Amino acid sequence: MADIAAKDVKALRDRTGAGMMECKQALQEAGGDIDQAIEVLRVKGQAKAAKRGERAVSEGVVETYVHATGRIGVLVEVDCETDFVARTDGFRAFAREVALHVAAAAPRFVSESEVPAEEREAELRVLREQAAAEGKPEQVQEKMAEGRLRKWLEASVLLSQRHVNEDKHGGKTIEDLRAELAANTGENVVVRRFSRFDVGEG
Repeated sequence: MADIAAKDVKALRDRTGAGMMECKQALQEAGGDIDQAIEVLRVKGQAKAAKRGERAVSEGVVETYVHATGRIGVLVEVDCETDFVARTDGFRAFAREVALHVAAAAPRFVSESEVPAEEREAELRVLREQAAAEGKPEQVQEKMAEGRLRKWLEASVLLSQRHVNEDKHGGKTIEDLRAELAANTGENVVVRRFSRFDVGEG
C-alpha cells in the first residue's frame, strides 16, 4: 500500500473538501496520484449523493430576495433532512444565493423533469423548422435542433443555469452548488420550489 504524506492528504482536502480519512483512502487507491484520487472521490461522491437523494427531506427554509428597486421579489423553498442543517449559515446562504439568482435569471422550472413533455416537444418542433429553413442536411438539422433545445432547457431550468454571480461562484451551476452543499452537510438537499414576482407582470 502506498505511503501517503500528510501534505498530500491536506492538498487533496483543500481541493475537494472531502474528509481526512476519505482523502487518505482515495490517495491509497490512486497510488499517491492526486488527480486520480480526485477522480476516485468524485465517483464515490456521486454514489453517496445518489443514496442521499432517496432520503426524505422534511426540514428546510423559505428565503426571500427583493431587488433594490422593490419591483422584483422572490420566495424560494430549500429542504434538507434535519432542522440542525436547516439552521446553519451555509444552508441559509445557499437558499439566499438561489433566491438572488432566480430574481436575476427568471428561470421557469426547478428541474428538467418539471418541463411539460408537450412544451418540450413544441419547442423542438420550432427548432427543427428553423434548422430546416437554414438548408442544412437532415442529420445536421437534427443535431442543431437538439443542441438548441439543450440551450433552451438551460435557459429555462434553474438547476441547469450557471449562478449569475460568476465571479463569486466560478461559473458553477445551481445544481453544482446544491451538490456541494449536500456533500458538505451529508444530507439530501432539495430546491423544492420558487415564486418570482415582477411588478406589472401577471
